[in-house]
Amino acid sequence: MIGKLSKKTVLAGLTRQELRILAASYGESPWRGDQIYEALMHGASDIESMSGLPAAFRKKLGADCETGVPKIKKALRSKLDETVKYLFEYPDGATVEAALMSYKYGRTLCVSTQVGCNMGCVFCASAIGGKLRDLDAGEILGQVYAASLDCGGRIGGVVMMGMGEPLDNYENSVRFIGLVTSPEGLNISARRISLSTCGICDKITRLSQEKYDITLSISLHASDDETRSRLMPVNRAYGIDKLMRVCREYFDETGRRISFEYTLIPGKNDGEDDALRLARLLKKYFEGAPFHVNLIPVNPVEGKFEGGGRGEAQRFRRTLERMGINATVRRTLGADINASCGQLRRSDEQT
Repeated sequence: MIGKLSKKTVLAGLTRQELRILAASYGESPWRGDQIYEALMHGASDIESMSGLPAAFRKKLGADCETGVPKIKKALRSKLDETVKYLFEYPDGATVEAALMSYKYGRTLCVSTQVGCNMGCVFCASAIGGKLRDLDAGEILGQVYAASLDCGGRIGGVVMMGMGEPLDNYENSVRFIGLVTSPEGLNISARRISLSTCGICDKITRLSQEKYDITLSISLHASDDETRSRLMPVNRAYGIDKLMRVCREYFDETGRRISFEYTLIPGKNDGEDDALRLARLLKKYFEGAPFHVNLIPVNPVEGKFEGGGRGEAQRFRRTLERMGINATVRRTLGADINASCGQLRRSDEQT
């Protein structure tokens, strides 16, 4: 049943050494753990496909464990660029989305950390229906394995900006970062990993102590508490003043530049007054510190509001830049396949 955490061990969530210990616990040679590790890295979505393991061992392993590598239920491939939108499915029937984006410097995968989301942001399709369950660290890593196998090449960057709030699934999100950056595994540089959060302040403080050189992206989307609370219920627990102070403390602790995500919603937060207020807010807390504003024209979500235009976004950007704020409008990738998060899963559920 979806939403019920599996009692099985997720193999992709274990380190190579932990897999060696696991193999030994079944009376097998520890190097069988190395075989499991290599099979997972090559995208094995089920234990039976690990043909290098003895049949009897595969049977025992299958009774207690699952790989964590999802199967591809759907893959939409853009005709405009090389973006691929995946709908991944886990053994319990849970589905999540991921998007593979290609740049001049390599491929980046946007991964999900939860099945659904409890944060309730009004502009996000992932929040419709709430959260069904958290993903295990191995299930998050499994998305990278599956996409790498499908594209036939290396994935060099990860953005944790898909379905779910990573800091609401803190332990698994942080363990995933450790696994995906491991020199024994995919060895993706922490500097090529970005974690997006709606602003769970105590977890941001905790993350600053993990000492990972990742990029923290804050989903801000408004410059005053009244507007942000309407768009993002989390703001009622962690107001903008609290969030900005914690963000500055994060920078002071880590030295890592913070990115502020700002989705532009027509008539809600996209006026010149909004831009000026945003500039004043960021200058107040980040004067003398590097930061970046990423402007995102909103995608329409089930009739709640119309999608935003790039012309309006560019006007907002120019206002910020006149105030000395570094800002860009996010490049649109996969526009012909609805590559924004949550929409593919919703359409699949409705068919």
